Amino acid sequence: MKLLEGKTALVTGASKGIGRKIAEVFAAQGANVAFTYLSSVEKGQALEQELQAAGTKVKGYRSDASKFDQAESLINDIVADFGTLDIVVNNAGITKDGLLMRMTEQQWDDVLEVNLKSIFNVTKAASKIMMKNRKGVFINMSSVVGVQGNAGQANYAASKAGIIGFTKSIAKELGSRNIRANVVAPGFIKTEMTEVLDPKVVEGWEKDIPLKRAGETEDIANACVFLASDLSGYITGQVLPVDGGML
Repeated sequence: MKLLEGKTALVTGASKGIGRKIAEVFAAQGANVAFTYLSSVEKGQALEQELQAAGTKVKGYRSDASKFDQAESLINDIVADFGTLDIVVNNAGITKDGLLMRMTEQQWDDVLEVNLKSIFNVTKAASKIMMKNRKGVFINMSSVVGVQGNAGQANYAASKAGIIGFTKSIAKELGSRNIRANVVAPGFIKTEMTEVLDPKVVEGWEKDIPLKRAGETEDIANACVFLASDLSGYITGQVLPVDGGML
């Protein structure tokens, strides 16, 4: 029995990295998968074809979740195409790092809009469907940086900490309708974003992680499968660090 058999999931920002792996693992676990991409059109289209091999219904949508009306029409489109929506993984995010002294207002606004406002937009639209169904799961992607901060990432840390407060609040609001909401806080994960880093720097970071290695995107995806499935039926409002013991 596959853990997500017959469930319909939305994964935002799935053209690469963690989002892509979550979409892959969800499809492999029997979920019908809707996913969004924005700038990486070719990657989005390639992923749609690749995931269809799992034998479940898969569809990619080009959508900017940071725009309120686009998020609303996205959810409407998914319900029209798939019939329902059971699981939402809010994963889309960006970084625009810089020390506070040099950070522009634009860098602050962009990161807050994509990382935090998009979660409000998508959650608000999707919760209407879930409230009617009297069931549903939200998994919101934060970061160890949202828990402990990081120099040069005040905007990113604020957005990722905001996700935690938001998720804990909606867990309390929606719990009586059998809707669960949890946070995954990845640590240092190997993705396209980290491939450009100096290997010596990466080695230094890995030395400080109790498990002595960077995480794989699969480590995050597996945690999401657990939180999306009925195995975690009595877990809501929690932050699950997947970080090799960093926190």
